[in-house]
Amino acid sequence: MTPNFFPPLDAANPILDSDSYKYSHPRQYPEDATHASAYVEPRKAWEGIEEIVFFGLQAELLKLQGPVVTAAHIEEAAPFLKAHGLELYVQGWRHIVEAHGGRLPIRIEALPEGTISGPGAPQMRVENTDPACPWLPAFLETRLLRSVWYPSTVASLSRHVVGEIRKRMLITDGTDEGVEFKLHDFGARGASSHESAGLGGAAHLISARGTDTVSGLILARNVYGAETAGFSIPATEHSTVTSFGREGELAFMDRLLDLFPTGILACVSDSYDLMRAVRDYWGGALREKVLARDGVLVVRPDSGDPLKIVPEVIEALMETFGFSETPTGYRLLNPKVRVIQGDGVNRFSIVEIMEEMMRRRLAIGNIAFGMGGGLLQSVNRDNFSYSMKLSAIRRGGEWRDVFKDPITASGGSKTSKRGRQGAVWEEGRLVARRKEEIAKGRDALEPVFENGEILRRWSFEEIRARAKGG
Repeated sequence: MTPNFFPPLDAANPILDSDSYKYSHPRQYPEDATHASAYVEPRKAWEGIEEIVFFGLQAELLKLQGPVVTAAHIEEAAPFLKAHGLELYVQGWRHIVEAHGGRLPIRIEALPEGTISGPGAPQMRVENTDPACPWLPAFLETRLLRSVWYPSTVASLSRHVVGEIRKRMLITDGTDEGVEFKLHDFGARGASSHESAGLGGAAHLISARGTDTVSGLILARNVYGAETAGFSIPATEHSTVTSFGREGELAFMDRLLDLFPTGILACVSDSYDLMRAVRDYWGGALREKVLARDGVLVVRPDSGDPLKIVPEVIEALMETFGFSETPTGYRLLNPKVRVIQGDGVNRFSIVEIMEEMMRRRLAIGNIAFGMGGGLLQSVNRDNFSYSMKLSAIRRGGEWRDVFKDPITASGGSKTSKRGRQGAVWEEGRLVARRKEEIAKGRDALEPVFENGEILRRWSFEEIRARAKGG
């Protein structure tokens, strides 16, 4: 029997994109309030990551541009919220529809995307432009904060890891050539949704070029104008290798080399016996075929302790394919062969693996890393303690400070900033300043959205250049 479902709601209804308690707030503000100012900031560093890449707002602004609120949205939301236990501020939403044609009377000023900021520096300022809507900036907190904390956190994580790899490549290889392909995004299947995979996947591509997250490429193209922001290669998985059975593994590998005679090709090699595959198959029966290819074979171990397995696989490949010595005295595999490690990989294990490689005089150029859930999913808003806070309210024509300073927090990150917030560059870093104290033209927060119109769109290449420059 088919269940009797209620009529579906419009998931894109902007009135319904907020936290429930927000609906009770419009009437709670002072009656003489006309304007409100709020800011977004990451409040702390994340276990050694202090450089934070601001990214992702543009994707949300595209959803907010134009006439986004309609009378139908109000008619739909009011009874739904009433059943939920809350009263919609119908008067305020009708005013937006009637006075502004459904466009949001909001001004958003933000850092240029790709800007590197530190903890405590505001990244965005949000204010209402219509004195009848002082409740609107805080109402938008849910979606505005959500739009930046996740992609900014992933972008910062990716940039940090690529930086750790670069630092060690310069030591072991004497060059960082190709570092942008040393951290590959394997995270699409482990992301919480297609949308998060797109946002996080694009964020990763600010500092890297390797990805298997197609939705990230799509977002980078549709939102930021990148024709093709990242690249991938033909690769096997256990299902294709094991479909030939244990006794057919060598035949599969032989056939694989025939199917892909040129370019970079990756093959997972631990389906049955990793070291047998490395020594007897790749380094034995197929050695000459691998060397004759116009390309690179990338061997992928996918189980075991990577601190032990990675250097063992590299050294076993060196025994059969040979190696050279870098200018700084580290061993580097024959250029026809490389290794990728994608199992058990996160920001900490990558460093541990590289340190063990260096201890054994193995160049970092021998390896790339595939990072999945650790890149796109194992992050949260508390990593950088992202927050959006109301900091000023205009009453009787005068701006007044709004802040919280709980005794129980002892002056920690829970204490919010006072007054309309901006950011300025001082001695090479961004610091918070009251807007009225910032000289004209020096506020790092630039107008990007006003009254339903996007004022500035950043290209992906601009963002990459900004993030690279630091």
